[in-house]
Amino acid sequence: MTGMMRPRARSLSAWTTRRWLRVGVAVSLVVLAVLGVTGAWVLGRTATISDELVDVRSPALSTSFRLEAALLNQETGIRGYGLTGTPEFLEPYRRGLADEKTYTAQLTQLLAGNTRALDDLRTVQDALSTWQERIARPVADSPPGSASPLAGERAAESKTAFDALRRAMTDQQERLRAERAGTRADLAETMRLRNWVFAAIAAVIAVLAGLVFEGLRRGINRPLEQLAADARTVAGGDFDHPISAAGPADLRRLSDEIDFMRRRLVRELAVSEEARRRLDAQTADLQRSNAELEQFAYVASHDLQEPLRKVSSFTQLLQRRYGGQLDAKADQYIGIAVDGANRMQTLINDLLDFSRVGRVHHDPVEVDLDSVMERTLSAMSVGIEEAGASITHDPLPTLVADATQMGMLWQNLIGNAVKFRRPDRAPEIRVTAAREGELWRFTVTDNGIGIAPEYADKVFVIFQRLHTKDAYPGSGIGLAMCKKIVEFHGGTIAVDPDHRDGTRISFTLAPVPPPAPSTIAEATRANAEPAP
Repeated sequence: MTGMMRPRARSLSAWTTRRWLRVGVAVSLVVLAVLGVTGAWVLGRTATISDELVDVRSPALSTSFRLEAALLNQETGIRGYGLTGTPEFLEPYRRGLADEKTYTAQLTQLLAGNTRALDDLRTVQDALSTWQERIARPVADSPPGSASPLAGERAAESKTAFDALRRAMTDQQERLRAERAGTRADLAETMRLRNWVFAAIAAVIAVLAGLVFEGLRRGINRPLEQLAADARTVAGGDFDHPISAAGPADLRRLSDEIDFMRRRLVRELAVSEEARRRLDAQTADLQRSNAELEQFAYVASHDLQEPLRKVSSFTQLLQRRYGGQLDAKADQYIGIAVDGANRMQTLINDLLDFSRVGRVHHDPVEVDLDSVMERTLSAMSVGIEEAGASITHDPLPTLVADATQMGMLWQNLIGNAVKFRRPDRAPEIRVTAAREGELWRFTVTDNGIGIAPEYADKVFVIFQRLHTKDAYPGSGIGLAMCKKIVEFHGGTIAVDPDHRDGTRISFTLAPVPPPAPSTIAEATRANAEPAP
């Protein structure tokens, strides 16, 4: 027996929530259907008995009384006419005859199918026929004006015949009363049965509701609550807490999958912890490298520039003192040396500025880009006036940024727009600003020589030039520095490939710049450290 129960238990444990619900709903529907059929049968039975009582039994008994009254009217009229010969006594007799036919037809219709009651009615009709043939009709046919001799002669026979008719009517009425009483008893019994059936239906529905509620609580709510409690424990940081599986098969599978995810998360956290330790080591190396870069910047700005200034100064002195005194080749060599020294000094300064972006910066503050733009245009006013440039801009927003780097961004973009102008037209430069989701999008549009689409990415690479230094001077660092500044402030920059008449540089800036890498590393390390 135990061996037979175990496979059944295993098969039930494999049932899913959907299957349990389907079986429960099916069983509930079957039980409710049986109860509904039973209730409908009881209601139909009650209605049938009630209709029989109201439409047959009671009307049959009352019609029997009316028939008896019609017969009494006949007997009274015949007796009075027989004793007096007065024609007025025949009126109740004739009315009784008409009522007798009516009530007899009604009784025949009401008692259809009731053999015993119809037999009683035939007995009454037979007794009535005997009385009418022997007494009523002969007396009624007697001439009026005087007492009927036949009435006196057959008085005893008349009494005997009518008494037999009375007994037949009495027997009929007693049977009809008994049948009506039996029908009433059946109706009362059926109504009691109906009440018990509906009480049982209500009790069964209540039991089914209780079973459904308890089944949902034990099979679904309790496992889900346990799963939620385990999940909250894991979410609270106790990643070693197992997820217990309970309930139907699908809920157990869900618990197992969540527990598998927890175990995988534990493994991933171990890997992440190892990666964090390596990241801390790399961050320390990066900080040391940054320190070395700062030292290099100091050396480049002081130790390297000092001999470069001497070379530049002495070549310039050589050019001023001996220019024109030597041959043309010597003057050319001296000019090349002076130009190279000046370009080297410019290149070193640009490299220092490029290396400082994202490494040496001021704390972000609210910066009014309109004010930064005005200061930049003021600083570049001489070059702008010489080129005859026209510069307009939209109202610019206030962002949290590095004010110095914002000035370098405008200076490089507007400086390029002025530098790379067409020789046959004055530069027209337009700066726009518009909110785009969480970012601000800016565009700097000019009517200059433009940038070919194949060079749209190359121009942002350091030292990449599209023209010779003789055609357009510069170090090739300007747009690379702009790209570094924009990315440091959480945005992107690109050349608009759809703009044809000149160049359009489009870039975005975040209202608040993202945290520096060193800040992220410190925050990660602080979050990873266990609470005391």
